[in-house]
Amino acid sequence: MRPIRIPFICLALLMPTWGQTQTAVVNTANSNNTAIRLAGMQALTTVEGISEFRLPNGLRVLLAPDASKPTTTVNITYLVGSRHENYGETGMAHLLEHLVFKGTPARGNIMQELGKRGMDFNGTTFYDRTNYYETFPANPENLQWALEMEADRMINSFIARNDLDTEFSVVRNEMESGENNPFMALWQRMASTAFDWHNYGKSTIGARTDVENVKIENLQNFYRKYYQPDNAVLLVAGKFDPATTLALIQKVFGAIPKPARVLQPTYTQDPAQDGTREVTVRRSGDTQLTAVLYHTAAGSHPDAAAMAALSDVLAGTPNGRLHKKLVENKLAINVNPWGFDLAERGYLVVMAELNKTQSLAEARKVLLEEIEGLQKSPVTEAELKRAKASLLSEIDKTINNPQKLAVQLSESIANGDWRLFFLHRDRIENLKVSDLQNVGLNYFKESNRTLGQFIPTPTPDRSKLPEAIDVAKLVADYKGKAAASEGEVFDTSPANIEKRTQRLALASGMKLILTPKKTRGETVSGNFTLRFGDESSLLNQAATANLTASLLMRGAGNLQRSEISAKLDELKTRIEVMGGGQTVTVRFDTLRKNLPEVLNLISDILRKPALAAKEFELLVQESTAALESQRSEPNAMGSQAMSLALDVYKKGDIRAARSLDESIAALKATKIDQVKQFHSNFYGANHSEFALVGEFDREAIKTQITQLFGDWKSQKNYTRLKAETKKINAKVVQLEAPDKANAFFLAGLPLALQDTQPDYIPLMLANRVLGGGVKSRLFDRLRQKDGISYGAGSQLSASPFDPSGMWVLYAIYAPQNLGKLKASIQEELTQFVKEGLSAEELADAKKSILEERKIGRAQDNELAAGLVAQALTNRTMAYTEKMDAQIEATSLAEVNAAIRKALDPAKFLYVYAGDFVAAAKK
Repeated sequence: MRPIRIPFICLALLMPTWGQTQTAVVNTANSNNTAIRLAGMQALTTVEGISEFRLPNGLRVLLAPDASKPTTTVNITYLVGSRHENYGETGMAHLLEHLVFKGTPARGNIMQELGKRGMDFNGTTFYDRTNYYETFPANPENLQWALEMEADRMINSFIARNDLDTEFSVVRNEMESGENNPFMALWQRMASTAFDWHNYGKSTIGARTDVENVKIENLQNFYRKYYQPDNAVLLVAGKFDPATTLALIQKVFGAIPKPARVLQPTYTQDPAQDGTREVTVRRSGDTQLTAVLYHTAAGSHPDAAAMAALSDVLAGTPNGRLHKKLVENKLAINVNPWGFDLAERGYLVVMAELNKTQSLAEARKVLLEEIEGLQKSPVTEAELKRAKASLLSEIDKTINNPQKLAVQLSESIANGDWRLFFLHRDRIENLKVSDLQNVGLNYFKESNRTLGQFIPTPTPDRSKLPEAIDVAKLVADYKGKAAASEGEVFDTSPANIEKRTQRLALASGMKLILTPKKTRGETVSGNFTLRFGDESSLLNQAATANLTASLLMRGAGNLQRSEISAKLDELKTRIEVMGGGQTVTVRFDTLRKNLPEVLNLISDILRKPALAAKEFELLVQESTAALESQRSEPNAMGSQAMSLALDVYKKGDIRAARSLDESIAALKATKIDQVKQFHSNFYGANHSEFALVGEFDREAIKTQITQLFGDWKSQKNYTRLKAETKKINAKVVQLEAPDKANAFFLAGLPLALQDTQPDYIPLMLANRVLGGGVKSRLFDRLRQKDGISYGAGSQLSASPFDPSGMWVLYAIYAPQNLGKLKASIQEELTQFVKEGLSAEELADAKKSILEERKIGRAQDNELAAGLVAQALTNRTMAYTEKMDAQIEATSLAEVNAAIRKALDPAKFLYVYAGDFVAAAKK
């Protein structure tokens, strides 16, 4: 995305000899046009466009410039996670992650400040590291604020008693939400069973009693010990000026002194396991799981690459052996591998999901036979080729996405060095079948497994566990490959996008929107939406429409499902098909050189799907199991209750809400012949929009799309279905979800609102302040002040065609806090209507929304989706520019008047789902 390339500093001048201390001299255009000398900074190495420096205080700095993305990501990784916690202090690293968002004396609440600026941000904690990142539209002011903020909270965060008093219950609520998830619960119990001594056996979120009783002094000491420059790696990725940024980093972070304390390495290791271990979790739910865990090598070890490929061979979908043996033979619903490549010896979990009627014993038998049967059924060259293509495709996509790369490098940093990311890729490229065989035979042993049974053995067969890797020595001379090709500096203003965009109406009826630009790695994103049918022709067709769309990727042309998956990996392409109601949408990301072949494949997927009976039966089984699993889930129960209570459509209408039983019955009643007939009758491109954004040959693509879809027309007429305004149904619904530690709150208020009405933008701004971001009243009240919810907020929706809007509130919380939640919600709504917004709140809401809209235009896949939406409504980027101006011009009086007109707390439908009976007995 850019016509002028901003060159990176000549690194040959910065580092004549790797590993030796050099003073980095960077030329920047300051007022005196003189060189800024970054005294004492070491220029260490450069690999594939990423350069590493070290400040005198020990902070490591990575610069990954990519001027093709009009956003910048700042990511800081601290080498501290749950592995570093002591007895009685589990969950401390994660709790600290929450508290550093509470602010510093100079900046106040960091989370609110980030939200006010509309930045995309997060903080995450795992076994070996904690990281924080923020992505924002590229400009010097944003970058300076982000760097100064990270330097400030590195050493000046409050970590105060009053913040801990509220936040520990927020973390507890997060803990409870995880306990609702059967996959998470089983994984946690298996890990704790597999490890005797190592902290990898403990959940990062910690023990409830530790989180509730931690002393603030202990937390402050933990913070002062680990949140220091010599234990951190700062990465700046995306669009920025490297020289200016390096000087700014030296200024804001260089002022932090190097601590006197010395961090001691952890040394606890578990011995080789000497027999099968077993754990059983019994809880309320509708899903059966059988799983197996094996200890493996550290992420820096060569075995990690072989294990990643072997995991794909065994448990990938749809090509993996386990998918074919378990899923296709209807012994399980799906199979997933979870690989933990960590700083120290990690592990692999393979988990199979079953419905209520499938046999755990039979599924477990097949699971173990396939994983531990490599001696009898060795890995083939074809399996290795598919696995390598899949893994390398994901790596390439990460390299071409600055935010994704910045965050992913945190994992490599945690494992010992950021260059491990590229070394791991190289190892995957060089894998041989024998490498996969060797790791499989070493680690996939009965004595090294943890599952749901115990089998004693007189002669232990222990795995040989590798010694620790000297990562510094491993990567010392690593140079990597050539950096990915650069793109152009692309202005994402609506006017420039409109200038670059060509809109065509093809003879077939398709609307084609093309926005060509040069991109990093020559990437291109597309969005293709078909529209079909009317109220009469689609009556009672909801299940058929959904199943038809879901079957498209399960075989097409002369390719089976597994071959489509392998082909996408080979082409380094992601294709996602979504469908239901009147539409089917294909979203995809690929490379310029592969685009013609990808378009041919999309044509086969849409026009020549196999619609095979075997895949249809599997899909119905999987979809039914997914619906059954929602019966006792508070979130699903609450959402369905609201949909049914506010429904205004007649039974059988494709827009109508359906109960769980009705949806399951419709699935089971649908036949494959109905799906084939639906595809034949409804699918066609005569009412469609196709948008491409990125690097492609405009004329060649127009010709190819015309050839592929120009003659394809739907047999059924298309008439857009009107969205009716839902009727207000003011009442309270309380649903019981036994044995669920987390409860769900949902409230809905129908509005006769259309996005062309004068009140729409004022209400959009009002929603941002009420609950539309982390700096909002509901979030502040329920999380920051009351400390009872991990996630809370509100959403406002409106149609571009019909007055059919909705205002929705939501929160998760512990069932015993129901009374407090109700009181807090009512107080906030009452005050919101009575007092309205303040001038400061409105200014912050405008800024955050406008910044988010800029970020959205900077993401090619989002831009493609937006261009399709514009084509449907006959809008252009001029409408986007006009809307930005309207947001900026909206007055406080207009917003507060719109709130008083639209928002009445007494007219909401309130839904509460949770285990309230058990909570009342406590």
